Amino acid sequence: MTLPDHETYMQLALAIARRALDKDEFPVGCVVAHAGRVVARGERINTQKSVPSELDHAEILALRQVEALDPAPDRDGMVLYATLEPCLMCYGAILISGIGTVVYAYEDAMGGGTRCNRTLLPALYRDNPINVVPGVCRRQSLVLFQDYFRRPHTAYWNDSLLAEYTLDQPN
Repeated sequence: MTLPDHETYMQLALAIARRALDKDEFPVGCVVAHAGRVVARGERINTQKSVPSELDHAEILALRQVEALDPAPDRDGMVLYATLEPCLMCYGAILISGIGTVVYAYEDAMGGGTRCNRTLLPALYRDNPINVVPGVCRRQSLVLFQDYFRRPHTAYWNDSLLAEYTLDQPN
């Protein structure tokens, strides 16, 4: 896919992230595209609970939809778009799922998994080919995260390395 295609699908992920932010949830949106159409989507949920869920990530929710597709398309041809760099848990699930490309908007300075040294990982993760495209619509995603971290009533990851890094970024 070309960069303009990536921007089009990332705009859809950003709209999902804005919807999450409107609910005071952590603004991560995810879209999975295949053969020119969206086949799955997810948004981060349950960050406002007294004990936030660390399993209800946008990418995991979208991957559950991918697993339910019938007939199942070729996953190598799928592109997953996320407004925040996938964490190690999500990146591992993406690798195992066989999705061919990950495109993300904003880098996760605290927990991003896509920059890990895969040569040190077991074969299940190391040997799955994947293309990673960072920084697509980065500024728009950064603005959402800055908005989230500036809200006095949102507590998820406040006072974290990610919050500090995000609030220090020029937009």
